[in-house]
Amino acid sequence: MTDDPRWVLPHGTAGAGGWDLAVTDAHPGWQHTSLHTARLAGDETRTLAADAFEHLVVPLSGAVHVTAETAGGQAHRIGLDGRADVFAGPTDVAYVPAGARLTLRAAGGAPARVAVAGALAPGSTGRAVHRVPAAAVPVERRGAGGASREVRNFGTPAVLDAESVIACEVVTPAGNWSSWPPHKHDAERPGEETALEEIYYFETQGTDARCTDPVGYQRVYASRADRPIDVLAEVRTGDAVLVPHGWHGPSMAAADAHLYYLNVMAGPGPERAWLICDDPAHAWVRETWPDQPFDPRLPLADPAGTRPGPAAAPATKETE
Repeated sequence: MTDDPRWVLPHGTAGAGGWDLAVTDAHPGWQHTSLHTARLAGDETRTLAADAFEHLVVPLSGAVHVTAETAGGQAHRIGLDGRADVFAGPTDVAYVPAGARLTLRAAGGAPARVAVAGALAPGSTGRAVHRVPAAAVPVERRGAGGASREVRNFGTPAVLDAESVIACEVVTPAGNWSSWPPHKHDAERPGEETALEEIYYFETQGTDARCTDPVGYQRVYASRADRPIDVLAEVRTGDAVLVPHGWHGPSMAAADAHLYYLNVMAGPGPERAWLICDDPAHAWVRETWPDQPFDPRLPLADPAGTRPGPAAAPATKETE
């Protein structure tokens, strides 16, 4: 029997307060990360009360206006240009420290969809509210062959000044696998691995108008006998999978649908770092990547494959 009912949150089953998805520390067994998603139309707004979480506002489609009222009483207003959809390329994002009240609305009255990724960070109240422009987001080509994927590192430690939150988004072309080889980050081993719980938020896009039910798949399994977990989930746009611990991967794109996911990570350790350990049964696949071509369909925003991209990334400790 799988643990899907506990850790898999299908679209429409975990909303609250006007949010389509609301993952918080109120979820049993969840402590360090949060994620809210919403559709905004017309003059609609969504609000998050001030708390001990720092946040990243990530437009999924459309433009979003952000107002952050910080603990010092200042109101910061940021306009995010956003994008057509998550498969169209990177977006600008806004960072907001803990202790701030967030209000979001669609810019210009046009509909928008937005995600707000959070992490427990009570010491971040003095950090500055700021915008990371899309042009400053490193876009990485990771893997090769059937494991080719595009990673947009807008919220990783090398890019974003934050206390706890680590976030990125991954695009996997139809038929490919990402989060591969399976890996974990559930133990504190200095210089080798950091303990991070993780949220996967998914969207799918059919490759043809005949694909009326685009799906993907996510696997999570135990890394220790005393911490069992067994997830094998079919995922669609708006679904989320929580990874409290254990090996996770692959994230599988069906043959007729591209797969997107937003990763949100944080943990209890003193170091904000994304260090992982591969499942020894599958770690060897990294050695095969230099001998395989990178999937020419990426970036998906350039279907003809004519736009030059960055060089293929080495087999690093970051692997989503």
